[in-house]
Amino acid sequence: MNVLTVNLLFGTLVFWIAAKIYLVPRLHQLEASAVALPILLLHAFRHLGLMFLAPGAVYYGMPREFAAPAAYGDLLAAVLALIATAAVTGKSRIARPLVALFNIEGTLDLAIAITLATIHDAAPFMGPAYWIPAFWVPALLVTHYIVFLLLGKRWTGPL
Repeated sequence: MNVLTVNLLFGTLVFWIAAKIYLVPRLHQLEASAVALPILLLHAFRHLGLMFLAPGAVYYGMPREFAAPAAYGDLLAAVLALIATAAVTGKSRIARPLVALFNIEGTLDLAIAITLATIHDAAPFMGPAYWIPAFWVPALLVTHYIVFLLLGKRWTGPL
């Protein structure tokens, strides 16, 4: 049994249950920006994925084939989240496309990182960075799903 896979799946399930109970039923009542902004700010912390490149945060031997794409993909997601945050708070006409760009890149980054971690057996080298895929990634996956729900709805005001 791969413990990291179990942690990833259970963590995602718990975040999904919380979203299904507390947020999804109320999405139609909330302004898109009121939901998107906290999610964007959460994802702005994805610069923490650079830990996969930091000796001490991961064990020696961390496969570079996983670490580099995961770290830089997360950094790009963080930058896109900050740009989208500025557009949403400024009520820009391009806010929705920027949120969509962030969400697509961020989701693909997570899917690629999970795949590469599995292919290159990165779990034994996670060290202190283990909390990223065990706790952080499930929260990010569920919040990406919520943003896709937001983008799929018709909102009367700007995103």
